[in-house]
Amino acid sequence: MVSNVREGMPVTSTSSASSSPGAAAEPFATGPDAGADPKVTDVRSRLAAAYRASAGPPQKARAKLDAQGKLYVRDRIALLFDEGSFVEDGRFANALAEGLPADGVVTGRGTVDGRPAIVIANDPTVKAGSWGSRTVEKIVRATEMALREELPVFWFVDSAGARITDQVEMFPGRRGAGRIFHNQVALSGKVPQVCCLFGPSAAGGAYIPSFTDLIIMVEGNASMYLGSPRMAEMVVGEKVSLEDMGGARMHCTVSGVGDLLVADDAEAIELAKLYFSYLPTSWRSDLPTYAPEEPSRPLTRHTVPERESQPFDIHEVVEGLLDDESFFEIKPLFAPELVIGLGRLSGETVGIVANNSMVKGGVLFTDSADKAARFIWLCDAYSIPLVYLADVPGFMIGSEVERGGIIRHGAKMVHAVSSATVPQFCVVVRKAYGAGLYAMGGPGFGPDATIALPTARIAVMGPEAAVNAVYANKIVAIDDEAERALFVQEKRAEYEQDVDLERLAADLVLDQVVEADALRDELLLRLRYARKRDRHFATKRRDVPPV
Repeated sequence: MVSNVREGMPVTSTSSASSSPGAAAEPFATGPDAGADPKVTDVRSRLAAAYRASAGPPQKARAKLDAQGKLYVRDRIALLFDEGSFVEDGRFANALAEGLPADGVVTGRGTVDGRPAIVIANDPTVKAGSWGSRTVEKIVRATEMALREELPVFWFVDSAGARITDQVEMFPGRRGAGRIFHNQVALSGKVPQVCCLFGPSAAGGAYIPSFTDLIIMVEGNASMYLGSPRMAEMVVGEKVSLEDMGGARMHCTVSGVGDLLVADDAEAIELAKLYFSYLPTSWRSDLPTYAPEEPSRPLTRHTVPERESQPFDIHEVVEGLLDDESFFEIKPLFAPELVIGLGRLSGETVGIVANNSMVKGGVLFTDSADKAARFIWLCDAYSIPLVYLADVPGFMIGSEVERGGIIRHGAKMVHAVSSATVPQFCVVVRKAYGAGLYAMGGPGFGPDATIALPTARIAVMGPEAAVNAVYANKIVAIDDEAERALFVQEKRAEYEQDVDLERLAADLVLDQVVEADALRDELLLRLRYARKRDRHFATKRRDVPPV
């Protein structure tokens, strides 16, 4: 398992900030040159001044960055791209204005571990990273380049939002800020979009991270909000701190907007690169492959407890299936009753969706259904096979979740499972009851295989709940306690015989039953044969998914 992802421990970056693109030699000669045209000399002088202005922050701004534990924008970019590969666009944007070097955003392209990508990075030392008309134009052009060439985009967000003074030029028009969101939606599923949120993402700008595939937030610095705490107090009379309303930890644990919570800028960039290593360059590209490795701790017949009432950590099964230290968990702090993430099986990327009985018994809630649905869509977009590890008693019941739209959210997850066309494998680890079986890619949803461990149980509900549901009145009517207990025991035995695992295999509900220690090899073989799977689902203009 990737150790820092779930635990939130810092990562030591292998890059060096000293290789910052801003540290390159100045490209314009400004010394005396006999016989030079004075006009050209003047142009060179002014360009050199503009270049220097965007090469590094003023001393006061540098001190503020240091106090916040932040890196300068060009040092961030140096950590992302391979050394010497970055090519910048629009460096002289708004050069005629005082105090607006590059108009507060650095855009360009480079290579990440040899693969081309685009970066769009706010500079918080320029008017708090706020947007002007040329800022927006640079971002629009970068997204157009990404669309034209199908290049991944890394968003380095640290911005206070729009400059009110520039609102007419940058807000409402055809090439205004709205065009950024439009292009992000067009890029969605076409190329990976990864957001490192280093500081604020305010007002309408908060939607930039929300349209990306992954949001990594730096604790203590990152925030997202449509209205500031001051605005909330003025408009709705609510007094709230920035951290409680839009802070990084809140978004990674409560709202689910954030995916990963990290300690600093370097860790955020390192995780962004690590995440990218699992993904193709674009939807047309093949997935990257790596040297196969054995699991750190192989599965055994004792990994999964045989009693379904005994909680256990599903990460043990995940680690036993995947290559050593290869599991990249997503949203580990949000709806942890469901575990999702990317990993490698014999060097190849797979997506994992797994119920965790250690948290809330592994029951599916509205948040876990949303978490699963978006991850399944992500894997389907980038041709990543899916492995479901089912140990689920079903969806939560009760008035609170019904009022919260559990049916609507559950339908979203089932919709995602149904429409995904990548290879899918349902592994019934223990229980798979009710609609939980459907949500976890059960037989009715056309998985490439439904595989069960000997500990598996598949039924509409558990035996105790089923007997109580069917025979409640008769049980109450039996006065003798011993007779009542014997009756319940007999009916439970009948129910368990009706859904016996061998019977389910005999009736072709299951494609295979294997011991846990054989599961990895079984999946590897089946994945190899499923690579040519037909990717067509249905002919229509689009779905109308539940939301």
